[in-house]
Amino acid sequence: MKQPGLFATKPVADYQQEAASKHLVRALGIPALITFGIGGIIGTGIFVLTGLAAAQHAGPAIVISFVLAGIGCMFAGLCYSEFAAMVPVSGSAYAYSYATLGEFTAWFVGWNLVLEYMVASAVVAVGWARYAVKLLQDLGINFLPTKLSSAPFATMSSDSLQLHFTGAWINLPAVFIVVLATALCYKGIRESAIVNTIIVVIKVSIVVAVIVAGAFYIDTAHWVPYIPRNTGVYGQFGWSGISQAAAIIFFAYIGFDGVSTVAQEARNPARGMPIGILGSLGICTVLYVLMSAVLTGLVPYPRLNDAAPVAAALEAHPQLLWLTIWVEIGALLGLTSVIITLIIPQARIWLTMSRDGLLPKVFGAVHPRFHTPHVSTLITGILAAVIGGLMPIDILGELVSIGTLVAFIVVCIGVLVLRYTRPDLIRPFRVPAVWLTSLLGVGFCGWMAYSLPNATWWRLLLWSVIGFAIYFGYSYRHSRLRRPEPAPLDPDSAVSPTHSS
Repeated sequence: MKQPGLFATKPVADYQQEAASKHLVRALGIPALITFGIGGIIGTGIFVLTGLAAAQHAGPAIVISFVLAGIGCMFAGLCYSEFAAMVPVSGSAYAYSYATLGEFTAWFVGWNLVLEYMVASAVVAVGWARYAVKLLQDLGINFLPTKLSSAPFATMSSDSLQLHFTGAWINLPAVFIVVLATALCYKGIRESAIVNTIIVVIKVSIVVAVIVAGAFYIDTAHWVPYIPRNTGVYGQFGWSGISQAAAIIFFAYIGFDGVSTVAQEARNPARGMPIGILGSLGICTVLYVLMSAVLTGLVPYPRLNDAAPVAAALEAHPQLLWLTIWVEIGALLGLTSVIITLIIPQARIWLTMSRDGLLPKVFGAVHPRFHTPHVSTLITGILAAVIGGLMPIDILGELVSIGTLVAFIVVCIGVLVLRYTRPDLIRPFRVPAVWLTSLLGVGFCGWMAYSLPNATWWRLLLWSVIGFAIYFGYSYRHSRLRRPEPAPLDPDSAVSPTHSS
C-alpha cells in the first residue's frame, strides 16, 4: 500500500476523539480562560518591550504600532476561535495545520511554536530578572553581582548574526524564575490557573493605577513629533519604524493563542474558547494602547530604552515615585504569570506532536497523579532556563515574533481551506466574512514578518533547517499516518517510561 505523502492530513474526527478523552483534567471555566489569556498577554509587552520599541523604532507612535499589532491579532484570533471551538485539542496551530494543510506544514508550524513558547519563556524571564535586580536595589539589597544577573552573550547590532561576550557568567534570576514556574506547571493545571488568576488581578490593578496616575503628569511636548523622522535606515523611526515596532511588540500579544492550547482542559470549549481568546485580546489591546501613550507622555521616548521602562518613566516624576515599588512588584508577578502561561502551552503542543508520532513517546507522558504532561513540562523548563540564562532579550524577542507570525499565517489559511474541504463539520463558532478575515490576517501578519530585521529571518532559516532534519530523520518514519497504532488516551497508558523511543 502506498504510504501517505508529506502533505497527508490527519482526520478531524481523530482530533475530536482525542478531545473527548479524559487524560487531562477539564478544570477551566470561562473566567479562568480569560485570565489565562490576560496572564499570557500582559507582561513583557507593557513592562519591557514597550520602552525598547519606542526608543529604538517608533517613538511616541508606538501607540500606532500597538493598534496595528492588535488588529492583526484580532484577525488571527477569530481564526483561532473557529478552530479551537471545533477541534478542542492541546495542539493549537500545529493540530489545525495537520487537519488542513498536511503533516509537513504541521511540523513546520509545530517547530515554530516550540520557538514561540520556549524562547518566549526565556524572554520574559530576562525581563523578570531586570525588574528583580531593580527592586532589590531600590530596597537597598545588592547581593547579586552583574556577572550573575546579565547575559554572557550580546549582538553586535540589531541586524547582526554575530555574538560577542559581555563578560558576564549567567543571568541567575532568569534561571530561578523559570525553574519556579516549571515546578508549578508540573504540579497541575488547576493550581496553575488559581495562581495565575490571583496574579492577573494584581497586575491589571497596577497597570490601571499607572495609567490613571500617570495621565495627570503627561507632557504633550514629548509627543512632538509624534512620528519621528526616519534616520535613513529602515526600521529606525518613520513609518518603517512603526512597522518594525509593530512586528517586535507583536510578541506582547502571543498569550491569546496560548488559550487554544488548553482547550482540552476547558469545561465547555465550544463556548469558552472564542470568549477566552477574543475577550483577553480585546481587554489587553486597550490597556496596551493607554499604557504606551502614558509612558511616552511622561518622558522623552529615548529615555525608555531600558529593560524596565515603566519604572524609568515613573522615576522621572517625584510625585509618582510611590508607584515605582508597586510597579516593580506588579511586573515581577505579571511576568511570572506570563512564564506560567507559556510553559503550559509548549508542553501540551509537544504532548500532541508525540501522540501523532512526530516526537518520541516520552514527550506524551502524562503524570498519573497530577494529570499533566510532566516530561514535556520539565524539558520546556530546562531549555527555557538555559536560553534565558545565556541570551540577550533583543535576539530572543525577535525570534519569538517570527515564530508566532508564521503560526498565525498558517492558521488564517487553514481555517479558509477547511471551510471548503470540510463544509460538513459542526462549527460552534464561525469566522465572520471568512475570506476577508482570513486574507487580512495573512496580510497583516505577513507585513509584520517582513518588517522584522534580516538577521531574524536568517535565524528562522537556521531553526527550520534543524527542524527539517529532525522531521526527515525521525518524525516522517514514526508518524502514526505511516505506522498506525492507537494513541494513548488514558493516563495509565501514557505514563510508562518504557514507552519512550
